[in-house]
Amino acid sequence: MNILVTNDDSIHAPGIALLAQAAAALGDVWVVAPAHQCSAMSQRLTIRGHLQANRLDAFPAPVKVAYAVDGTPADCVKAALALLPDPPDYIFSGINNGYNAGFDIAYSGTLGAAFEAVMNGIPAIAFSNAFQAPLTIPRLHLRAIAEALLQSHWDGKSVWNVNFPDREPGSLRGILENRTIAPMGMYYSDYLRKEIPSGSILLETVGKPLDPQTHVPEGTDVKALLDGYISVGKVRCAVL
Repeated sequence: MNILVTNDDSIHAPGIALLAQAAAALGDVWVVAPAHQCSAMSQRLTIRGHLQANRLDAFPAPVKVAYAVDGTPADCVKAALALLPDPPDYIFSGINNGYNAGFDIAYSGTLGAAFEAVMNGIPAIAFSNAFQAPLTIPRLHLRAIAEALLQSHWDGKSVWNVNFPDREPGSLRGILENRTIAPMGMYYSDYLRKEIPSGSILLETVGKPLDPQTHVPEGTDVKALLDGYISVGKVRCAVL
């Protein structure tokens, strides 16, 4: 089994190294990931100019090969189909530094790569962790969840979306499969407006993270995370 690993935080992010390490226990791993940070790029593609793929001499996991591509996460999936000797059987995207739950999935480069995989007929799983949280929970549970999802039914139109909460191992409440996406993002975001002497206006994104006291609909991915569960759910690709 060939597994392509990609992400949106760049090929140098700690999350992709852990994901590739876990994937290596399940099959042969190939890494094709952005050379630079590409968060919130959704399924953006580079359609002008060219992409450069640089092979890394060393990667912190046992992989067949690792390429850093100067493009977006979706670019990396399409580039992998040209770089790899055979199409991958599965694509793992992540582990993202920050949840991809609720409406945030619309902006996610992590999910963008997974959707690009599905559009090319390849099953995909997206993995995300709480922002700036240690990778303790993913390290303990990632492989078992991946194995279970690889054995599950794939309808050809959806990706599995896995989010790990910011919890100590002893306080993790379990795993919930959620069928509903919360009608909100994990952060309430707005713009802070500031006028500068040139006459221009600077708009800076600001937001307040959600917490367990925030009203969130029951049965949703965001609610599961705030309650201390690993959230697992399917997200349908909009064009399929």
